[in-house]
Parts: sequence; structure tokens; C-alpha cells
Amino acid sequence: MSPDGAFVASVEGDSPVGGFYPPMRELVIRDLSTGAATQIALPCGKVPQCWPGSPAWTPDSRHLSFTLRSPGTHAYAVYSLETGATAPTLLLNFGGTIKDLHYGSDGRLAMLATENPRKEVGATEAGAPVAGDLDEPTPEQRIGILERGFLHWVSPPDLYVYEYEWRPDGKGFVGTAAPGDGDNNWWTAKLYAFGVNDGAPRVLYSPKDIHLQIANPRVSPDGHAVAFIAGLMSDFNSTGGDVYTLPLEGGQAINVTPGMHASATSLGWSCSGTVRAQLLAGDQTKIVEFDAGREAAAVHVLWSGAETLRWHDAGVSSACPSGVTAVAHESFTAPPEIETGTIGHWRDLTAVNAGLGVPMRVQSLSWKSDGFDVQGWLMLPDHAEGKIPMVTVIHGGPAAAAVPFFSGPGLFDALIDRGYALFRPNPRGSFGQGERFTSANVRDLGHGDLRDVLAGIDTALKAAPIDEARLGVWGGSYGGFMTMWAVTQTDRFKAAVAAAGISNWLSYYGENGIDAWMLPYFGASVYEDPAAYARSSPINFIRNVHTPTFAWVGERDIECPASQTQEFWHALKTLGIPTAIMIYPGEGHGLREPQHTADAVRRTVAWFDRYLR
Repeated sequence: MSPDGAFVASVEGDSPVGGFYPPMRELVIRDLSTGAATQIALPCGKVPQCWPGSPAWTPDSRHLSFTLRSPGTHAYAVYSLETGATAPTLLLNFGGTIKDLHYGSDGRLAMLATENPRKEVGATEAGAPVAGDLDEPTPEQRIGILERGFLHWVSPPDLYVYEYEWRPDGKGFVGTAAPGDGDNNWWTAKLYAFGVNDGAPRVLYSPKDIHLQIANPRVSPDGHAVAFIAGLMSDFNSTGGDVYTLPLEGGQAINVTPGMHASATSLGWSCSGTVRAQLLAGDQTKIVEFDAGREAAAVHVLWSGAETLRWHDAGVSSACPSGVTAVAHESFTAPPEIETGTIGHWRDLTAVNAGLGVPMRVQSLSWKSDGFDVQGWLMLPDHAEGKIPMVTVIHGGPAAAAVPFFSGPGLFDALIDRGYALFRPNPRGSFGQGERFTSANVRDLGHGDLRDVLAGIDTALKAAPIDEARLGVWGGSYGGFMTMWAVTQTDRFKAAVAAAGISNWLSYYGENGIDAWMLPYFGASVYEDPAAYARSSPINFIRNVHTPTFAWVGERDIECPASQTQEFWHALKTLGIPTAIMIYPGEGHGLREPQHTADAVRRTVAWFDRYLR
């Protein structure tokens, strides 16, 4: 949303089969007064993976800046576009990655940039080749301000900055950062204040508990306070926890939402200076506001619904003082569209996905398990007759949640179309029911959460005509581990597909590139407490497996290395259990190439058809 509330900029593209990363992306600007859409003429034309990103308006709304990735490289450029024009102007060519453009109140443009990177930024991206001196320092992502075609570095060269925001007075920034490998050290990041003219950061907040990670720092409009989310989080950008506020000039951090039976997933500030948050509360997404300076402040709900909302800057992309906001919304059955208006009074600005849908009915289910209230989603094909097979889909994380989103032309759509029911549980360890629930699987991975999943399947069997003799299970990342784990603990599933799973926590600790995430969950390293890791390792129970299992993974996955999938497949093959494996070349944690995503869908559907239809 432009600051004057007149325009909305968006990056858009058609998802490939089975994937969420469009190979072609467009930058579009829409006029709110007329609804007219202008597609920007990018200097790369129709080249795949030449992607625009991070649109940012100048304070006067007269220019829009954005990044542009050079295909096949880790090099980015920054362009600027005058409102009403269609051809952008080059501001910066950079031999590295750039993200998160933000304008300060005085019109200066800041960004996060990495010089000479070995890979794309982020642990889910394909890893660099494991070769050479592994102790060599890694390139750091830093805050830079664009000045006369060059970057003036604000943060020091030995600190990796994950998120940042300008202070309203333009004299500096607030951000989360940690020294060393950026992929691995987010779990120990601290909150810093950065000055504009020197690189000496000041620590504002450092979590005292290893079970707390921090995310989403947002500075108040008056510049006096910063709000952030703190909680147990297993992945950068999968955010959930309680809301904290902190005086910028010194003082104690206040937990504004202690004991909240929900998870804050993103933050912002209203035009009037109250904290605004998006919450996941069971099966509901909520937008709420509360007083920033009070512990256990009263929460005022502005909107609630069974939809997923996506916006530029957490507290919805808004124009002040008008309060007009822009947000993309979607559900399991309704594809994404942009809507605008005041919060809770939105109207669709776009209809670009009109006519798309999934022929299914969705039910929110609730059940009890070990004293916990657990929630999940049951998706039933409209055309189903008689008893139907069901695939349980276990989400990654574990600190994440299955929420209403439109999956597009991929695996879930293909399974629904072929008459399968899908069950998507949110067992303990998930976001949506507060920190006690999210941390309930600490030092218990695979045990209590599997009991929650199995109890949820019992609930699904009572709610719909599911054939108990034709149950399958699918999961990716932590869900891939849970799939490998489930088939070692029960014969209830007649077919399984594990995507990027973990079969052996002990060997995994030394193989992955993000071992810092494991300490909050296991309490100690594998070298200090191997028994805790062995207790949850599927490979130690491999002789119990009777379920035919297909597994796939990316060759350069640093979050769940391919060796983990290969170890599980090798064991099943040796023991004579029906199994198959696919390692996708050049891929990281999650598939990017359209031909790979389509192949994974085809193989997965064929596997379930073989054993469940």
C-alpha cells in the first residue's frame, strides 16, 4: 500500500504443478480509485527466475523501488519507478543478494544485502557444495543505505542481520542479528539498535531462555518503543509466540500477552500507536490491537475468520492517517485475491483467480489428547461415494500449523480429485494454542505429537465415511520425520510418503547446517545427551516397519540432508519392505524447479494409488 493510500504494488505469478515458486513473476501496480492494473516492463523480459521482489514506496508515494534477481546467479539489482510510469530506472547493480527494501522518513533507501554469497539467502535454499575449508567465515547479510549508487554499510561485517526496521527519526534501525553463519544462528539472535553513522550496535534484548527465539521487531510511530514476538520457534520466518514491548532508550521487556491461548504470528503498529498483531487461535485467524505498555493488556479484536491473510509488513500494509489497508487473503477452497479497506471492512481489489477452486468440503475438527485440546482440518471431496481412503498430512516445523491456504494445482488438489480425503492435524508443538502447547513436545519429539495425530484420525473416522483399512500418511521436513517415525510405531498406515525427512537424530546433528534449532528441543547437544536423540530416532525402530514407504529429498538440502532419506530407504530396502527414493538434483529444502515439483506429485499420487485405491 502506498503511504497516501492510492496504490497497491504486488508481485504475482502462476504456481507450477505441485510448487509454490512461480518461475515467472510480474510486478503489478493497481490504482485503488479505478481498480486499473499496470504491469511493469521489467528489463529482463520473460526470462524465467528473473524475479522482482520487495516493493517499497517512497514516503511521498511518488516512486516505487524494487529488487530484481538476475537468473542463474546470486546477483541482484535495485530499480525505481515513478508513479504512473511503466519503465523502471536502475539505482544499483550489486554482486550479491538484496532483500527487504525500506524507505526512511527522510527518503533514504535501506536494504539487507550480502556481498559475494555462496548461495541464496536462507536455510531452505539449496546449499553450497560441501567442499573446501568448512571453517572459512561465511558472508554476512548487513544493513546498507543506498547513497549515490553505492551501499553505505550500517551494520558491522561480523554480524548477520535477519530483520530490521527504520526508527521514525531516521537516525538508525532496530533489528535482530547474530554473529557467524546466518543459516544456523538465527535461534540465538538478539535484538539490536544500529546507528546510521557508525557500525557499533547496541544490544536491546537478549533472550535468557534457550526456548525463546525473537522475530518481527516493529518500532512504534513515536520511536519510543519496539514490539517483537518471542517464543519457541523451529524455523526462521515461521513465527509464533507472545508479544513483547520494550522501551528503546532502556528498560525491561514486557510480555503483553502472557498465557495467551493463541500464537502471535506477525506484528505492526496502528496509526494511533497501539500494537497490532495477527494471531492464530485454533482454527481462527484474528487481527487484534492492545496497549503497548501494559502486561496482559486487554485485547480488542478487529477481525476474525477462517482465512489466511498475507501482507507486506505484519500489521497489514496500511496508509496513515486514513487507515486504509491492503491484504491478500485465501482459504482452502478460495484462491488468493488482494482486498483493500479498513480492517474488517475489506473489498476485493482483484479477481485474477476468479473461477478457480477445489471441489471439496472442509471441516474443522477438535479432540482431546493427553489433556490437550487439539485441532485439525478434514478435507472431503465433493464427489466421494461410500467409504473413501484418507491421507493424513503432517505439517513441518514442528513450530508451525496447518492453516487455510489455497494449494493450487498440486498434490492436495490431485488427491482430492482422485477421491481421497485429507486430514491435516495440528498436534502439540504447533502454533495456535499458546506457548504451553507449542513447547509441549520438547524432549518428546514424535511421542506425544503422534498420539495427538492418531487420536485425531479416530475423530475423523467418526466425522466422515473414511475407510480405516485405507489410511495413508504424508509429511515434509518435520512432517517427513513424523512420517518415518509413524511407520516405525504403528501399522495403521497402509502407505507412506516422506518428503525431506529425518531418520536418525544422532547422525543428523552432525550432518545438517542448522543444528542450533535442536538445542531448545533436546536440551543439550547429541554429544552431551545421545539417549534423548536415540529415543526419537526412527532408524532405531526400523525393524517394526511394514508400511510401503516412498521418500524424496533435495540433493542440497541443508535443513534435512539427503543422507537422512537415503539411510531410511537403505534400511527398508535391506529389510525387504516396499520402498522407493528420489533425490532431486540441485534442490534445497523444498523443490523450486517446476519439472521436479510435478515429478514429485506424480510419484506421490502413484504411490498412494498403488496401495490405497
